[in-house]
Amino acid sequence: MQRRSFLKAAAASAMAMPLGVPVLAATELPPLLIDSHVHVWKRDPAFPFSPDRKPPETDASAEMVLDLMRANGVARTVLIQMITYKWDNSYIADVLKRYPQQFQGVCRVNPEDPAAPDSLSRLVEEQGFRGVRISPYESAADDWIKGPLMPPLWRRCNALKVPMTVLTVPSRLPELIPLIERNRELTVVIDHMADIPANRPDQLALLLALARYPNVFLKILHMWKVSAQPYPYADAKDQVKRLYDAFGAKRLMWGTDWPVSLPP
Repeated sequence: MQRRSFLKAAAASAMAMPLGVPVLAATELPPLLIDSHVHVWKRDPAFPFSPDRKPPETDASAEMVLDLMRANGVARTVLIQMITYKWDNSYIADVLKRYPQQFQGVCRVNPEDPAAPDSLSRLVEEQGFRGVRISPYESAADDWIKGPLMPPLWRRCNALKVPMTVLTVPSRLPELIPLIERNRELTVVIDHMADIPANRPDQLALLLALARYPNVFLKILHMWKVSAQPYPYADAKDQVKRLYDAFGAKRLMWGTDWPVSLPP
């Protein structure tokens, strides 16, 4: 049920109950859990993997996620386009069409394609995606983040009112600042705390510098990657606390990164 429908039903039930029967107040309802980061794929000829990527050996289908959501009290999940599909977003588009109440989707577009803004418009307006993800890594091949194709893509995100999600490394964070400053109304999401190791305060400072922009949000994921210790990753707790103090709770997002997180 939608949360609003649940509240209406709860109110109606309360009116029908006899006096003296305790009623759960709206403020006592459990929080609406939203997993901000899940990958799905399916070995299906209708949704081919990119030929230059190693195909996964097992499925991680939307139906598997739905079972996990029901088992763990997760009401909504954000699906992030998997790199094994590269720029073909058709599997998630199919999932969004079949399960519109449970999922939202973040697509990928080729950042080196001048037509990327128009591709994004089609994905948003025709296929129901609600965000886009780019992945500038350290190599010189990803210097496109500083190139002329980025401002039009970010402007299109702004016009469409869909968040720009960035999977990147610490050294690239300062290069995002000009794009953020030109798009002050655009929601920008930094994935996985930029995978900054817990023992690198110099790199953490680059992420903390983005806290001055109220439109920048963070996903608190990959604790297993930023920590040098086993679960529960005690050495990463201070890093998360510093991000909490700088950004505030309302700009941090929880996510599982299922199924990528399963092996670690």
